[in-house]
Amino acid sequence: MIALATAPRRSILGEPLQPCRPGTGWLRDGTCACPGDPGLHAVCAVMTEAFLDFTGARGNDLRTPQPAYAFPGLQAGERWCICAARWWEAYLAGCAPPVIAEATSEEALQLIPRAVLLAHRQR
Repeated sequence: MIALATAPRRSILGEPLQPCRPGTGWLRDGTCACPGDPGLHAVCAVMTEAFLDFTGARGNDLRTPQPAYAFPGLQAGERWCICAARWWEAYLAGCAPPVIAEATSEEALQLIPRAVLLAHRQR
């Protein structure tokens, strides 16, 4: 059997996807790559108090650790791969967290315009 090489995963910058944080991502491999992820956890975001409050108010508490899901709980200032749809929802509400463009998968562009993500880029 011949194994086919898979294309390298790309960031929204068109470059190889960089890690977001150890233990994050759909595959918990540290990247925001989303093969098979129905939630499209493609955005590497820097948590803010406003975003943590926003997503918590919608039933997704990101502050509380969930060991059963290998989830450590998050604080403001920490990076995590989040759902593109939730990031967009937060953007529309005026509380989108900063984005790490090098670690945000191009898969996020299915839902969010590149220009919007880049306008929220943390440098």
